[in-house]
Amino acid sequence: MKYKTILVHLDHSDRSPARAALAARWARAHESHLVGLLPTGTYDGVIPADAIPTGTTDFIAESADYLRRRAETISREFREGIAATGALSYEVRLVDGATIDAVVQHGYASDLVVLGQDDASRAADVWVHGLAGHVLMEVGRPVLIVPSAGQFEGVARNAVVAWNGSRESAVALHAALPALRCASRVTLVSFRHPNEEDDDRKPSVADMLQFLSRHGIHATFERNITDIDVADALLSRVSDLGADLLVMGGYGHSRLRELVLGGVTRQILAKMAVPVLMAH
Repeated sequence: MKYKTILVHLDHSDRSPARAALAARWARAHESHLVGLLPTGTYDGVIPADAIPTGTTDFIAESADYLRRRAETISREFREGIAATGALSYEVRLVDGATIDAVVQHGYASDLVVLGQDDASRAADVWVHGLAGHVLMEVGRPVLIVPSAGQFEGVARNAVVAWNGSRESAVALHAALPALRCASRVTLVSFRHPNEEDDDRKPSVADMLQFLSRHGIHATFERNITDIDVADALLSRVSDLGADLLVMGGYGHSRLRELVLGGVTRQILAKMAVPVLMAH
């Protein structure tokens, strides 16, 4: 199993170049084809007040032209960024459809989808609220979410895997195998509150460590008891271990456009400080 096709969502936000650069580094490390998906914003954008001259006779046409020109600028910068860092198989896809639908549809033909963390404070005029959560629940592929702050130099070398023996954590672990093979340190961590008991029906930790070993991944396991919120405890442990990647299952369900994420998933998406690889 390899990430032979990686799709990265591009937009005009401040963090788009950093997200694209990280996706390109992962693509090189995994010998992948990189797809830069660039929704123009025609169906989900708001035109800045000063973008179109006052008194224009055809506001719709001028708006579409503005969005197209902006997308072409982002595309050019994406291409220039790749050219400056070495050879890579890649393409740019400009699409006019709604962002969520476009990412999901193109994500079906990808092995990994790279998105940015929600950050309304940095948005100018196009911001799709909850993009990562929507895509995670619908695309059926692992999603790598890049934080809205910080610099991330390449593939993960120190990965933490949130393990609770559930279907979601097993799916995420399997989806992360190509990334974990690149890491020199992999730690499975579990958390439970003092009044909770272990579930004997869950897969044994020994079985999971042997499973990883057969894939060439040496991992260790630690069991933690915490009095604080699990999401906070997990993020604290990621920091303590100096990890540069968190792998975890995505919990929740979607019904039409009403997305309900589990509490831990929602908190991680809000507070993450390192890239998070999720699968559902």
